[in-house]
Amino acid sequence: MSGRYVAGVDEAGRGPLAGPVVASAVILPKNIRIKGIADSKTLNQNQREKAFQAILKHALAIGVGICDHKKIDSINIFNASYLAMKLAVKKLKIKPELIFVDGPFKIPGINIAQKAIIGGDGKSACIAAASIIAKVTRDRLMCRYDKKFPRYGFKKHKGYPTKEHRIAIKKYGITKIHRLSFTLY
Repeated sequence: MSGRYVAGVDEAGRGPLAGPVVASAVILPKNIRIKGIADSKTLNQNQREKAFQAILKHALAIGVGICDHKKIDSINIFNASYLAMKLAVKKLKIKPELIFVDGPFKIPGINIAQKAIIGGDGKSACIAAASIIAKVTRDRLMCRYDKKFPRYGFKKHKGYPTKEHRIAIKKYGITKIHRLSFTLY
């Protein structure tokens, strides 16, 4: 595998009731160890932000793909997740020769060798880096939405189906960023 560019790909935001699904593709230099890179779900917000900055500094290429709530509602969350991944790969400035995808499935419609890795964000540095980029990017978007819709608590729960979020939906109705194809309460 020497000389090959390998991209790790992961997404954030499959489970929320509101907001986009965000995917990232990251190509890291060979034999580099970036402090703090791990599955984004195992890191706190401060650790993710530090790792995010380190990844931006050291990565050879980063691509981000976003599918908004309307696209999720029109093609379903599974297909929107893989479309976001495909968009992320297309935005890489370096074309990878191999893609490691977090999860059990390869990305449809990409003519690049792929390996689906269940739990890949805990097994591959480039997938872990992609998980951090996707999570931090999505969290930042949801914090912006919190300013537009302050009664919903998006800054805190990022659109996930928490008790607080469900109560806000019952009390105030849905926003323009809620996923209508999901059971909202």
